[in-house]
Amino acid sequence: MQLLDILGCRHPIIQGPIGAINSAKLTAAICEAGAFGMLALAFSNPDETTKLVGEVRRLTDRPFGANLMVMNPHNQEILEILSRAGVKTVTTSAGSPKNLYPLIHAAGMKGLHVLLSLSNAIKAEEAGADGIVVSGSESGGLRSLGSESSNMVLVPLVADHVKVPIVAAGGIVDRRGYRAALALGAQGVQVGTRFIASEESPAAPAWKEAILKCGDGGTVLLPIGPMKMRVVANSKLEKEMGDPTVKLPDIYSLFNAPQAWSAGDFDLFPAGAGEAAALIRDIKPVRDIIAEMVS
Repeated sequence: MQLLDILGCRHPIIQGPIGAINSAKLTAAICEAGAFGMLALAFSNPDETTKLVGEVRRLTDRPFGANLMVMNPHNQEILEILSRAGVKTVTTSAGSPKNLYPLIHAAGMKGLHVLLSLSNAIKAEEAGADGIVVSGSESGGLRSLGSESSNMVLVPLVADHVKVPIVAAGGIVDRRGYRAALALGAQGVQVGTRFIASEESPAAPAWKEAILKCGDGGTVLLPIGPMKMRVVANSKLEKEMGDPTVKLPDIYSLFNAPQAWSAGDFDLFPAGAGEAAALIRDIKPVRDIIAEMVS
C-alpha cells in the first residue's frame, strides 16, 4: 500500500502533532492546502477529543488524523470517536504499539508508528503498523538518551529493512528537504517546526521569533529525566549547560513546557524546535509553505 492511499490527501505531508499548539484552525488549514493535518491527542480524554474533532470537522471536510500516545488509557474510546468522525488514519508514539494496533484495525483505521531507530521500525512492522514515521536525530520533540542517527542515515537504513511506507520526520522545511526525503526512500514527510512558524499557528509570538532567530547549531538536547528534548538554546540555558554542577533535570520539567511556550517564558522551559529552525526565515501561511515544498 502507498502512503497517499493511507492518508487520502493530495500531498504526502503530515503535520507534526505538537500538543502546545493543538489547534483545529491550524489542522484544518493544512488539510485545506492538500496536506494531512493532525491533532495531538497525547493524554486527551474522550470529551476533549470530541470537542477538537468537532472543531476540525466544522472547518474542513478533507481527511485529517490524530496522534495517540500508546500509554493513554483512553485510547480505545478515542479511536471510537475518531472512527465515528470519519478519521481513517492515526499515528502512534511513545511506547510499544503491539497492543494498540489490533484496536486501530478493528476500528477500520490505519496507523503509522513514530520511532527513532531501526530496531523499533522492525518491531513496529511486526506489530502491525501500516506505515512508519522515522524521526531522525535532527527532529524536534522528545528524543532518547542514547546515540541516534540523522535522517540521511536512518531513512535509507529503515527502507532497506521494512516493506511498509516510510515517512521522514526532522530537518524538513522546504522543497529541498522534501525532495531529499523522497530520494532517501521515504514516501512522504512529517513537518513540525515549519508549521509552528506559520501564520495559522497559535504559537506565542515569542516562540515564533525564537525559531526565526535560531542559527546554525542553535538547538540543543535538554535532558529531562529518562529522555531529552530538542530546544532552542538561550543565554540562561547555555550558562547552565556549561556548569558541570548544574543538574538540568532538576531545573526543567516537561510539565512546564506548555505554560512556558504559551507565555514565551523560555527561562521556565526553552522553546521547542528542530534543527531545521536555522532554515526558517519568515512566517508564512501554511498554504504557501506546502505549495513551495511540493513545487
